[in-house]
Amino acid sequence: MRLGQYSTNEAAQVWCGTRMADGTTLDLHAAGDAIGVEIPRRLSALLETWNWQERVSLVTEYANETDEHRYATDELTWHAPVDDPEKVVCVGLNYEDHAEEGDNPIPDEPVLFSKFPTTVRGPSDEITWDPDYTEQVDYESELVVVIGEEARNVNEEDARDYVAGVTVGNDVSARDLQHGDGQWVRGKSLDSFAPTGPELVTLDEIVDVHDLRIWTEIDGERLQDSTTANFIFDIDTLVSFCSQAFTLKPGDLLFTGTPPGVGVYRDPPVLLDDGMTVTVGVDGVGELTNTCRHE
Repeated sequence: MRLGQYSTNEAAQVWCGTRMADGTTLDLHAAGDAIGVEIPRRLSALLETWNWQERVSLVTEYANETDEHRYATDELTWHAPVDDPEKVVCVGLNYEDHAEEGDNPIPDEPVLFSKFPTTVRGPSDEITWDPDYTEQVDYESELVVVIGEEARNVNEEDARDYVAGVTVGNDVSARDLQHGDGQWVRGKSLDSFAPTGPELVTLDEIVDVHDLRIWTEIDGERLQDSTTANFIFDIDTLVSFCSQAFTLKPGDLLFTGTPPGVGVYRDPPVLLDDGMTVTVGVDGVGELTNTCRHE
């Protein structure tokens, strides 16, 4: 399944949908109403619903027999798949060559930090900041795990059972704040510093989640290019590790770390500025393009 949140020009209200085989997008809430299957409007609420996969499958089967409640995908406004997570958990230094480019030791266990939920934006929303507040804004392409079931003290062998799917994310970072503070939360948590999307892709749609090319382009120039095969800690380890410390809830986002090539460590540095566009992609999952704007 490929699930997302959308709105139309006619109605600004956001609804969750799924991509159909013909490329159209189905309004799951409206189609569910038509056959008496309750589907919430918000994707986060859907993930909290018992047997949500079966409900989506039932509604999709119905929709295959009718053209109702479908929209041309390119005519929709795309929003973050989950725009109201309870938690945004991030993993630092999860690619060995990224740790090395910043002269950081290779971690023996996952390094966790958080971004506040107010950072979350959609796949084409602007990344904004006050240039008087931070002068060193950087990009980080990441594969993002979306939690699908409450997880506490889960084993690595069972971790996939708690994953709804994956999406694409950009862990935008104010390096002067991050390095000046000595810890990362403030520099990572400015409003709009977590664009995600365009869709949540369930793992059955992906051949191998640990063999996906991941990349970043700034104004069309590719500056990050790697693969999730280079993870130090795979998603099973990360979900299990996080769940030992705190409860993961449906809709929580888990950013899994960025590969090498971030701007602050390039020679000369490449930092984001007003008017630049940042495209982050993960093959088989999707890509998002955001324009940078000074407030």
